[in-house]
Amino acid sequence: MTPPLHPLPGSARFDRRAFVTAGAAWLSVAALSSQGVFGRPLLAAKPAAYPFTLGVASGDPAPDGFVIWTRLAPRPFEPDGGMPPEPVEVSWEVSADEKFTQVVRKGVQVATPEWGHSVHVEIAGLAPDRWYWYRFTLGGDASPAGRSRTFPRREADAGKLRFAVASCQHFEQGLFTAYEHMAREELDAVVFLGDYIYEYKGQDKKARKHLGGEIMTLGDYRVRYAQYRGDAALAAMHAGVPWILTWDDHEFDNNCAGDISEEKGVDREAFLRRRAAAYQAYYEHMPLRRAALPKGPDMKLYRRVPFGRLADFFVLDTRQYRTDQPLGDGHHPNHPDQLDPAGTLLGKEQREWLFRGLTGSPSRWNVLAQQIMVGHVDRKAGPAEAFEMDQWPGYEFERRNLLRHFRDAKVRNPVVLTGDIHTNWANELGLDFERPEEGSVGVEFVGTSISSGGDGTLAPKTLADTYRENPFVKFHSAERGYLVCEVTPKAWRTDYRAVPFVTKPGAPVLTRATFTVEDGAPVLRRG
Repeated sequence: MTPPLHPLPGSARFDRRAFVTAGAAWLSVAALSSQGVFGRPLLAAKPAAYPFTLGVASGDPAPDGFVIWTRLAPRPFEPDGGMPPEPVEVSWEVSADEKFTQVVRKGVQVATPEWGHSVHVEIAGLAPDRWYWYRFTLGGDASPAGRSRTFPRREADAGKLRFAVASCQHFEQGLFTAYEHMAREELDAVVFLGDYIYEYKGQDKKARKHLGGEIMTLGDYRVRYAQYRGDAALAAMHAGVPWILTWDDHEFDNNCAGDISEEKGVDREAFLRRRAAAYQAYYEHMPLRRAALPKGPDMKLYRRVPFGRLADFFVLDTRQYRTDQPLGDGHHPNHPDQLDPAGTLLGKEQREWLFRGLTGSPSRWNVLAQQIMVGHVDRKAGPAEAFEMDQWPGYEFERRNLLRHFRDAKVRNPVVLTGDIHTNWANELGLDFERPEEGSVGVEFVGTSISSGGDGTLAPKTLADTYRENPFVKFHSAERGYLVCEVTPKAWRTDYRAVPFVTKPGAPVLTRATFTVEDGAPVLRRG
């Protein structure tokens, strides 16, 4: 039986206050003793089967710590993970060495059934800019060991940062071979830009098959995350380095816009109930801080993650606060609706937070880790035009406002990292796409998918037209893979890694293009 979303609303309309109360109760659980939670005794006995089937992960590194995560699920493909409906004490420890002979932090966290027996521990008090190891134990069982790191102090002049960028990992459409190669890279972090899962029902004759139908309930979403988390390559990548994550649409529902479905006739209250289930399951399965704890159908995911004075990551949410796509979510020629000042991807609060942060940033490189392409790409050859309304060009007023802010606030070295579209792009971002001679105010690196779209191609059929219509596009391909970014005070380098196929195992990894951006010069130099 699928467990109800906790707590169950008393009516068809969302009781947001009840969700706030539930979140506050969850936050207090970590401080409770073994005397019990909400009048229930804590479970001390060992589960009937190994509880750490979903592995471990860490995320949101800071100068003094990071988040460590696991979820207890001895039977991961059951909605409750096969756990009894009682709170459980889980022990954890962090060590300065991988053999755990130098344990520097340890404690006990209570995992509750209301939150899927997930465990989120915010580690603090560690030394900056170094690696640590961590693990969990329960009833004599130990989790796999994970490795994470702290970032440099905010005032530190860090010399180098190296991270990967990934997105869009459709379980059915291909193997996660890219992670096998990514694990061999020497990385400080992974930046994941959305579409961690896909919500569609299982399909036959694919590389792999989703369990069940289209996911709608909290139990459905939990099982889907468990299926993805069971992938060995993905689990190893989570255990190896900290992740900085945001979502796009498929963590909830394709091409959603705020509380509006892409499908006509969907009841708003039912849609918000589904969103609450999706957001809770997302939190239960990601190494996120308490600040991101969802409150019903709302979850604050945008945040700032600095790496000394070298780089500032502004992690954005372009789904939850957006207005509906103008003209629908397909390809359309330019239209006055795109310049409507009321149209927004970010929402007022997030936009003002972003602009304030960019204006006052002391960092050498200012990075927007976000979902959808900023580049104003014309998808039709000749005088006809076609632009994607689900991306930034569909919200042209806000897109131009962002780029003007880069210029007017003298934002140092703005770099946009993008996922979503299962293809690689390298774009120079000009204020006016119709006047390329005015120059660039920033650059954008769009990474392709891990597996979504299946086997790709280096040269799409429309490649020549794409370059001809869009001179700011310096590279485009449609293979699967990931990006590797190496950042120093003097330059930013991005390597486009590709795996030629994902529908069978054994694909090699190839570097298809490399671009460098020099400090103070927002142009792309190939090679």
